Amino acid sequence: MKKEQSKIFLNDILNLGNLDNVKIRFNLMFEGNWNPIEIFKDGNTDILLSGQYWNYQRKKSFKEGQVTVGFIRLGKDNLWLLFHVGRITKDLNKLNAVGYEYEALSEFEKYFGRLIVKFKNKSQTMIRLAKSVIDECEVVQILPDIFDNDIFPGYDHVNISWEEMSRVLTKEGWKTALKNQKGVYLITDSSNGKMYVGSAYGDQMLLGRWGTYINTGHGGNIELKGLSFEHIKNNFRYSILDIFKSTINDQVIIARENWWKCVLHTREFGYNKN
Repeated sequence: MKKEQSKIFLNDILNLGNLDNVKIRFNLMFEGNWNPIEIFKDGNTDILLSGQYWNYQRKKSFKEGQVTVGFIRLGKDNLWLLFHVGRITKDLNKLNAVGYEYEALSEFEKYFGRLIVKFKNKSQTMIRLAKSVIDECEVVQILPDIFDNDIFPGYDHVNISWEEMSRVLTKEGWKTALKNQKGVYLITDSSNGKMYVGSAYGDQMLLGRWGTYINTGHGGNIELKGLSFEHIKNNFRYSILDIFKSTINDQVIIARENWWKCVLHTREFGYNKN
């Protein structure tokens, strides 16, 4: 396949040598988790590398001496984040298990967690010979630092889990955005569809209110107190319904909170008690 000259492709950056000896693995999931980027952001490199060097039940993934390139899916837009380049040092001859010993190739480490490519896989297998796909892996971005959730996506695009919230509220971009806005927010229990509508207008506004959910899980809400913290951590998601400037009267926010409770029927079918 002839490369488009205006675009930059993966091997323009990595400059891998003998592509006949290189395989690329596009990892969609790890240990049942279909959102592998969260595993990366949590720093669980052992899980990622186990998945990279896992053999299928009836077929080996690599051969001794091969170079392996590992990507994890970044969202659903055919974007992939590079997290590993290594070489197989020993075939352990195991199936349905981690099948290899390997060494990470340090010359590529500066790109781990920073290099993002766009690639649409046209095959059912997610392990591909590099020579067959590398000229389709378009480099769309090299991040200035290792990927995380530091970039605030905008108030109307916030939809995060408890785990994500506990991480991003330490980031300056998120802290700045949330501490200066009053608002009405939505909590959704993904295990049963129940919702809770709340408002934030006190100290540090949305940032302060959501911080209480990190600390206690329930934030002092009566109905949420009946749930275990573990349930909340595993099932709750947080989004924003309305935002207001810090100068807006609190009664305006309270009125909007009540309006959303009526619209979403969170008193009748959700976790709102009043």
